[in-house]
Amino acid sequence: MFVQLNERVLLNLSKITRTKIDHVEDGIRVRFYEGQYQVAKSKRFETVEEANKWLFELLKPFNTRN
Repeated sequence: MFVQLNERVLLNLSKITRTKIDHVEDGIRVRFYEGQYQVAKSKRFETVEEANKWLFELLKPFNTRN
């Protein structure tokens, strides 16, 4: 299953093994990993709560428990 992160990036969710909300130099980003390799990162967020909400909304259509 693919999800569109932005206008240029499609992410294959079936290969993503973990996500991480990370504090970086320019703010907070969600990072996506296949095994030990980072394969994508999100836009920049001001707070962890904003990043968490964005990730939840991104994955909501794929959540089977709704």
